[in-house]
Amino acid sequence: MVKHGVRILAEGNSHSFSGFSSDTGLVKSIDWKQGMIIAMGVPILILPGIYDIAGTAWGLSIFIWTLSVVQGFAQNLAIGEMAAALETPGIGGCAQKVFTKPNGGRYGLGKFVGAFTAWSYWFTWTPVIPIFTCTSVDYISKFLEYGLGMEPLSSEMTLAFQLIFGIVVFSAIIFVGSKGLSGGAKLGLILALIAILPLLVVVAMPLLGLTVGGGELTGFSLDRIIENLTPDGWGWSAGDFMMVFGMFAYAQWCACAWESAATYGAEYKNPGRDVPKALISAGLVCLALYFIVPFVVYGMMTPEQIEAWGVSTLYPIAQFDFGDIGLILALVLLVAGMIMLIQTAFLGSSRTLYFMGHEGNMPKMFTYTNKNGAPLVAMFFQFAMGIIFIIIIHFGSVGMILAASSFGFSFALGMGMLAYIVSKRSPRFKDLPRPYKAPRGWYYVACFLMIYQFFVLIPCLAYWCINGGIENGTFSVIIGAVILMLYIPIWFLLQYFHGKAEESCFVCKRSVEEYNTYVTTQKNLDFAEKEDILEEMDNLPVILVGNTYISLCPICYELTFGFSSDPEEKESGRKKDIRRYLLDHKPE
Repeated sequence: MVKHGVRILAEGNSHSFSGFSSDTGLVKSIDWKQGMIIAMGVPILILPGIYDIAGTAWGLSIFIWTLSVVQGFAQNLAIGEMAAALETPGIGGCAQKVFTKPNGGRYGLGKFVGAFTAWSYWFTWTPVIPIFTCTSVDYISKFLEYGLGMEPLSSEMTLAFQLIFGIVVFSAIIFVGSKGLSGGAKLGLILALIAILPLLVVVAMPLLGLTVGGGELTGFSLDRIIENLTPDGWGWSAGDFMMVFGMFAYAQWCACAWESAATYGAEYKNPGRDVPKALISAGLVCLALYFIVPFVVYGMMTPEQIEAWGVSTLYPIAQFDFGDIGLILALVLLVAGMIMLIQTAFLGSSRTLYFMGHEGNMPKMFTYTNKNGAPLVAMFFQFAMGIIFIIIIHFGSVGMILAASSFGFSFALGMGMLAYIVSKRSPRFKDLPRPYKAPRGWYYVACFLMIYQFFVLIPCLAYWCINGGIENGTFSVIIGAVILMLYIPIWFLLQYFHGKAEESCFVCKRSVEEYNTYVTTQKNLDFAEKEDILEEMDNLPVILVGNTYISLCPICYELTFGFSSDPEEKESGRKKDIRRYLLDHKPE
């Protein structure tokens, strides 16, 4: 065989034979500022959390929110180092790369662990899309009711409103995202200016005394926080401590989510410089807002008032700041912020699906990208899942799905720390160039955080849910377990069908049995001019094309790389019109 090598095939479009658009790879198109901007939707995550945690911890939750962001720094510095070194999307991508061993087999334990971690991470972000679609509609509905004096929407009208709002927002995100990740960052910049700065103004004005008054609130009071620091009967028993750690697990779903800046590790122009800058910048903004927002909310409102307003806790505060105009301002800034967060979740979860498909842990169709490097198939899948979850939330509750998703995030973070530990000690990664390094000794910090996630936060989250921390808390535990466990049979089915595909030739699609039959019945008549006589084989050869291993039968290998009577084809190692040749020689 004339071994012009794999390079020729790799330089071409390796999927072009089938006529489909192929995996062109994610494009390195953003810098740290754009990555930080995309993650700036994260502070809005606190809005439903303030309402949910207030029922258990009251003013004590101010400390829970703040410490959760500090915990996020410890976790995300490790994730940032790992993502920059591997140039791989965030927790899900890194886990698949670290745990999947070379030649580990189709059903290897490491491959499954990496895939299950990525699935958990996907389950973390996907519910954000419908949760904040429904929350946005709740804010708009309250404005129609309290601001314009309209009758409350019926259940059927609310569902229709949620679906229409979701379709419009998801379509806009896909349209902008199809231009590439930098296009999403530009949309994020616009929404950041609309949402983040006004959010800060709304919560800062009561502290500065620059309010006009209005509505049912009377102003900020530190005494209100002290008086409502803990609920009646709180005694710091073992059960109370478990409730606190359960709330830490719930709060980290909101307060630690700025690691999404590392999700785009493969798309930064300079990962070593951009990943840590994006993470630290986003973290500092979150630290400030996750302290100020609950501090002002609990200083302005009693637990009973928070319960009455639900997820719309900033609504009456904005009204107190600006009077009736505040109703419109609250609506604009918070809905814009929630759309920004939907965009963050949409882009992050679609890229998790992309990498899972690339690793063979989700259908291969998720790896298809357009010319701008946007994983459109994965984005349309997220569109469909968003609509399905909107319907589920309508007949259940936002908090129930959020708590269920928190189990996925806790597991993903624990496995993320384990992946970091393995990447520091495994011979495969120990000597890997690390453009950015976490502070010295972070290996031991990661060990502690892994134990903390698995043996403290996850059990305590279940305890908090079951013991009244969230509405329908028992169902949250069941839903979380079912969705996570559902992936196990899915993964085994995927490996089975992927294995069948891998056993056939990438070009002509013959199985090894079909190939053997072909060369036997044809008696090599097609290749009589060759000295080499094609023999039967037990398995088809596997070759490396770019970053992907493919099976290629000897016939197609020769036709692609080698022999020909045409001098030009001999010199180049490439058929002039291989598609036409393959069609003419397609097996019956």
